[in-house]
Amino acid sequence: MNPVKHVAIIMDGNGRWGIKNNGSRNSGHKEGLNTIEQIIEETITQKINYLTLYTFSTENWKRPQKEISFLFTLLENFLLKKINKLMKNGIKLKILGNKKKFSKRLQKILIQSEKKTSNNSKLQINLALNYGAKEEILNAVSIVSKKKKKITEKNINENLYTKNIPNPDLMIRTGNTLRLSNFLLWQLAYTEIFFEKKLWPDFKKKDYKKLLNRFKSSKRNFGAV
Repeated sequence: MNPVKHVAIIMDGNGRWGIKNNGSRNSGHKEGLNTIEQIIEETITQKINYLTLYTFSTENWKRPQKEISFLFTLLENFLLKKINKLMKNGIKLKILGNKKKFSKRLQKILIQSEKKTSNNSKLQINLALNYGAKEEILNAVSIVSKKKKKITEKNINENLYTKNIPNPDLMIRTGNTLRLSNFLLWQLAYTEIFFEKKLWPDFKKKDYKKLLNRFKSSKRNFGAV
């Protein structure tokens, strides 16, 4: 049985779910929060140490401004309302990405959430926000070069947003879309990848458990035979 320390998820399909069920993309984003809570609960039950959620990419700024504003308001309210629950469940929050482009209010909430939960150790949730893997890699290489260090895998690892976080064991993408969308391109080199047809709001604990069990029983060679 393969142990699971780190699960990464591309939560795709919220907008399509909203249009299909309520004629509104935003209703899908709101419904997707219920799935997030279910997956967090199961991740704790499974005693998994890290959960990385692709929340907002560097490419998502191309979306309509009304949708972006709704997403950020949803995120702000979620963190403000759920911070005590995160503390109670021993959850540490870390932001992967460049926070500088967000509003001063959201930046403050993100920084406070990270600080308040920094000593928790049951589960670390990494929110990939304004995150793009290509930008992350270029930034890491730039930092290494400025320090006049040799460009090595080790030195790049130490300057990624995911420094000190183990690479994902498995990555799940919902929404029946077969691509990585600029997500953790460096870190996913030997990650098992599962594409799920269900849209994110329809993805339930039982679906998550099924994929975890598939991973645990899979054969992993890491280039060997």
